[in-house]
Amino acid sequence: MPEPIDVKYTARATAYGDGRNGHVTSDDDVLDVDLAVPKAMGGPGGDLSNPEQLFAAGYAACFHSALKVVAARTKTSTDGSTVAAAVGIGQQGQGFGLTVELQVTLPGLEHDAALELVEQAHQVCPYSNATRGNIEVALSVV
Repeated sequence: MPEPIDVKYTARATAYGDGRNGHVTSDDDVLDVDLAVPKAMGGPGGDLSNPEQLFAAGYAACFHSALKVVAARTKTSTDGSTVAAAVGIGQQGQGFGLTVELQVTLPGLEHDAALELVEQAHQVCPYSNATRGNIEVALSVV
């Protein structure tokens, strides 16, 4: 059984309407987004977001923060670094499953050192810990 979590913050959001073709808001109204099923999945697409984009944005931001935390421990520069997340969705058995690709750019850092930092961040990031063993997450340094 995992160690208990000392919760510092809880995010709350509510979905309305027709799920993937609906609307989502956060309890503080900072997030207020219309959603649409992407064209690739048979929906209208357009300039509306979808749950996979929101998940990709959250994972990229969280992983980038984790990367900066582990880099600070070793006084390694992350100047100019970026994390790009690609979240895929598709049929998996009777339901649907997700895949994640995280592409990390660490300019000025040797590839092996960057890869080590990325692996350490993958152990620290809450999104990585939540998805481990449930979703295939591919890591790469570009």
